[in-house]
Amino acid sequence: MVESLGSIGSLVSSPWIYVLVAVSVLLDIFLPVLPSGVLVITAATAAAAGTGAGAAAAGRVPQDVPDILVLTLCAATASVLGDLAVYRLAWRGGPRLDRAIARSRRLTTAQERLGGALARGGGALVVLARFAPAGRSVVSLVAGAAHRRVREFLPWSALAGLAWAAYSVALGYFGGQWLGATWLGAAVSLVALFGAGAGAAYLMRRRPRTTEAS
Repeated sequence: MVESLGSIGSLVSSPWIYVLVAVSVLLDIFLPVLPSGVLVITAATAAAAGTGAGAAAAGRVPQDVPDILVLTLCAATASVLGDLAVYRLAWRGGPRLDRAIARSRRLTTAQERLGGALARGGGALVVLARFAPAGRSVVSLVAGAAHRRVREFLPWSALAGLAWAAYSVALGYFGGQWLGATWLGAAVSLVALFGAGAGAAYLMRRRPRTTEAS
């Protein structure tokens, strides 16, 4: 296990970690199975291990650990670029995409709710969807297909990407600080990330009932 941790540590200590994070976050809107959140948390945990009290006391704070600010901005920027890519593709999708959305109850409901939310200037749904499994893909798709204006969608996409990136980096970093760069620390951080996703999905399912009741 120690050797495995060392191998992972050598990977995330490379400057290429920023490229890997950016590509993973950018593409997981097309392939939600990509472990972009796992990669962000692992890199942040490595940053915590390299800047922790133990390393500082030993006088060997390495210079090649990931920078958490750069890591956060890298993940957030890639998230927004991925959102915009799907948004633009859906915008140009035409009648064929409209028919595909019309056949899906989930996409039709999301289109109605998102359109109303953005029209009222309340795009918090975009932020919430960023944490839900595949929620980012659905929201970007229906925003483009519904031809929502980019100035309505982009600010909320940027806020969603930054919130998700900051949360993921914070989980890995503080998990590494408190529990150490071990499998336990990474596991606890991942459980917290998936827990946020499950909570976001639950709130998104509840929201229509709340609206109807009011």
